Amino acid sequence: MMMKRNQPILPSKRGQAGIVLFMSLVMLLLLTMLGVSSIQTTSLQLRMARNANDGNLAFQAAEVALRDGEDLLEDLNSLNDFGDPLDDLAVNEANGYYFEAAPGDLPNWKDLGDWESGGFRTSETQITGAEQPKYIVEHVQTIIADADALNLDNIGEDIGAGRTEVFRVTARGYGATADAQVMIQGTYGKQF
Repeated sequence: MMMKRNQPILPSKRGQAGIVLFMSLVMLLLLTMLGVSSIQTTSLQLRMARNANDGNLAFQAAEVALRDGEDLLEDLNSLNDFGDPLDDLAVNEANGYYFEAAPGDLPNWKDLGDWESGGFRTSETQITGAEQPKYIVEHVQTIIADADALNLDNIGEDIGAGRTEVFRVTARGYGATADAQVMIQGTYGKQF
């Protein structure tokens, strides 16, 4: 009698084919999720860079308008452009010249609202890809130096040597989109 050897029982190949397919699908799903995540991150970084660029353009446009306001004041020889504070100032204010608002009143730059309907000056420097920056000039006050207050040389007369006129320039710049807006202010003193 011949003995039969026990042959090892091998697992069926059909049982393994489903596992390999399942593992392949899981790996494909993980790679897809990784790809989608990286696309979202890249898209977010692109939007952040675009917003930073837009804000930078708006800031630089406001700086240009502020410089234009300072140049305007540099060429100013008197307060005639501001008119008499006791008269109707509507014409001067329409040209962007203001006296500082009284305490408790809405500031001039805020009273303009959206800066679309007038009461401001438009910058002469052209900004490509954005709305032109705008600015207003306010006469804040006149400062008289102590040396001129005594005025011993011209008894009783003010020679104006110690007078400094103080102005505030408020500038508003725009970026490539309407949402990017920057407003800055600068103070400027000048003796006439």
